[in-house]
Amino acid sequence: MTPLVPHAGKMRLLDRVVAHDADSIACAAVSHRDADNPLRRDGMLPAVCGVEYALQAVAAHGALTGGGEAQKPGYLASLRGVAMHASRLDDIMDELRVEARALSRAARGFVYVFEVSAGGVVLLSGQAAIIIPEGA
Repeated sequence: MTPLVPHAGKMRLLDRVVAHDADSIACAAVSHRDADNPLRRDGMLPAVCGVEYALQAVAAHGALTGGGEAQKPGYLASLRGVAMHASRLDDIMDELRVEARALSRAARGFVYVFEVSAGGVVLLSGQAAIIIPEGA
């Protein structure tokens, strides 16, 4: 995983970038199975945590397409059309595939559609808007 994302330690959930181009990225992860995943609650990793995986893919895409500069930390401004087709992620034995595609990119924010799947089955999908604060 690229060191240019604003996540560190156990919060760096993605293992590697599988592919990327100017508009999209595909990443892989196995951290959803880790007993010490920092997003686990009461011994499980709820499917909604897939949103964080998707947001990290977005950050990785920003870093990889940002001319070699680190992706600045941003804030999730909105989620739209989120559909969950699983209740949890920790019981998924396959590697997660996390894909994101830019719909709009500007200096202070961007909008991406995302999908988290495993074994060819979509687990979570939606759209996220991220704002980069002034001075970040």
